[in-house]
This record gives sequence, C-alpha cells and structure tokens, in this order.
Amino acid sequence: MLHTISLLLFLASVSIGGVDSHEESGPWNCGSNSEIRLQADFKPGLITLDGHADDWKDIDGFDFSLLPALDPDADKEYKGGKMTVKTLHDGRDMFFLLEVDGVYAYSKGNSNKCPSVALMFQIGDGASYHNMGGCEEHANSCTNKTCKGHEVDIMHFSIGNAIPGRLYGGNPVDNRDGNGGDRFGHLVDLYAWNPHCRYLDGFGPSGSVNDSSAQNDWKGAWWHSSLSVHSGFIEDESPYAEIGKKGTYFFEFSRPLRTMDRLQQDAQFTIDGSSKMSVAFWYPVDDQPWHGSGHYSVDCDWVPFEITSGSSLPGRSAATSSWRAANAFSLFLSVAALCATVFLGYHVLLRPKNVPFTRMDEL
Repeated sequence: MLHTISLLLFLASVSIGGVDSHEESGPWNCGSNSEIRLQADFKPGLITLDGHADDWKDIDGFDFSLLPALDPDADKEYKGGKMTVKTLHDGRDMFFLLEVDGVYAYSKGNSNKCPSVALMFQIGDGASYHNMGGCEEHANSCTNKTCKGHEVDIMHFSIGNAIPGRLYGGNPVDNRDGNGGDRFGHLVDLYAWNPHCRYLDGFGPSGSVNDSSAQNDWKGAWWHSSLSVHSGFIEDESPYAEIGKKGTYFFEFSRPLRTMDRLQQDAQFTIDGSSKMSVAFWYPVDDQPWHGSGHYSVDCDWVPFEITSGSSLPGRSAATSSWRAANAFSLFLSVAALCATVFLGYHVLLRPKNVPFTRMDEL
C-alpha cells in the first residue's frame, strides 16, 4: 500500500513537473546540426556495466555542446565542457556511455543537488523532439488514442540515492509490480506524449488500465573520476569523494534491443536499422538545485543513430587479413603439388621410352 502511494505521489510530481517545464519565452527556434550522427557498431563481449569507462577507450563517440533545452543559445552553454556520447551493441543489448566534465557534486537523498541524465527515443513516427513528442492535447485529454503517433521513450537517472559503481534500474521487486520504476536508485523507464503527459511504463492517464506486464528494461551505473575506491562503495560512505573536486562524470546504460512492450511505451531497435534519440543533462550549477525544465540538451532536435551489423573490434581486420593470406598460401601449395604430380606422372607412365633393343645373343 505504501509503495502504491509512493508511486501515485511520483506520478503526481511528474505531471506537476511537466506543467512547470517547457514554458518557452518565445517562438521555438532551432539551429540543429544536421551532420550529427551516432553509430552503434557490433562489439560483443566488450562492455562491463559498472560506470567505468576503461572498456570504452577504443570506441569512437561524438562530442556535443550542452545548451539549455528551452533556449539553445550558445552564450548559455554548460560551462563545464562538452558531453561525449558513445554507443554500441552486442547483438542482444544496446549500450550507452555519457561522459561530461563537472566538479564533484553529491547530496544524498537530494537528487536536485546531484547531476542527472536522461535519454529520450522516438517511438511514434510523428513524435517530435520539441515538446517531448509534440502531442497538442492537455493533461486531462491525452490518451493513447488522442496522442497516437507521438510516443517517446525516456530513461531518467537521478543519482541522489544511487551508490557509484552499483547497478540500478530494472529489478525483480519493481518489475513484479508491472511498472518502470526503480525504488532503489531512481533509474526509471518512462514514456510520454508531451511534457504534461508522461508516465512510468505500465501506468497511464487517469481512467486508463494499467499494464501488469510492463517492466523497467534499463540498467545503469554512474561514476566520477575523483572517486578513488574501485573495490566498491556502500551507502554509509556517502558522499564517496571530496565535494567540489574537479573531474569527469560517467553514466553507463544498457537495454535490450527488443522488449516485451505491447503498448508503444518502449522504442524498439533493429540491427542494420536506425533510430532517433536525444540526451539531457541536469547539474546543480553554483551549488544551486536544478529544476525540471532547467536541463541542457545535446541538440535542439533528434540525433539520428544507426545500429550496424559490422564489427570493428581491435585486431579483427588484422586477423581477417592473416586468415586470407594463409588461405592464399595454402592454395598456392596445393596447385604446386598438383603440378608436380602431373609432371612426374607424365614422365613415369606416359612419356615414350626410346631404349634400344639388344638381342640376347649379343649380351
């Protein structure tokens, strides 16, 4: 019962946050960089989901300037630096890594005074980046029918209750209840039609039927380069590092390419296919708590990304070349052996023999 009340309070706060957020000061103006494109290559067995970036060192990414989502003005760019986004897949799961510089900020239990990130993906063909899907219905009229085609998939990670290096997201307790929540670390799985109408997977507008088969399909972890203990932290060691120390935040996530979603609440990824995504970043600038609409974004429109079936694992090309060279050499030896066999056979069996006849009595 207590958990149900907590969920309802969370959903209420989501709706209130949606009303307060995305109130723009004027007409929307976007100068998106159309050349931006991410690529997720096939690289199995490479990534350990622990928040550390060591296993990503050979993976190419893209560096994004972080501009305010509601007012993407270069003069208001995040002062900490750019965000690097990397992605790959292993044939079953998608993996994402976000790297962004920032002095260490952590306040246990107060997510608004800690960094936070979100990934958003297009589901419906008519879903726009602007206004989080772009459905024009209001909070009391948006439904899966009135907003059909405007669905977006969202993963949001607020680290205020998350221990660095530990895994959060989908877990047996919350998935058993049939929703996209995460009561342990607030790495939640949501969907939306616009900022006023966003819900945990499995929930919907008032009067709609909850989907008991919904679950949180995401897992993730976070880290900061100033953290010195790699064997594992526990909650009692909060804040885990010196507040205000310069360094880099790392956020690492994974999710299956395909999910069991039946209600257009999850984006579905296909190998050799393409999708559209965006990344949001919240940070307590000058130690001031952030608010829902005060986030930065990697672009003011969708960022396309492709999921390839090819592999560029280190050593793969060299191994392929060596294999082909070995095959060519083996073929050469086989042809040479065949020629030698034919030559010897001709001389032994078929070549005319001009040995003179000698009579027996002349021996």
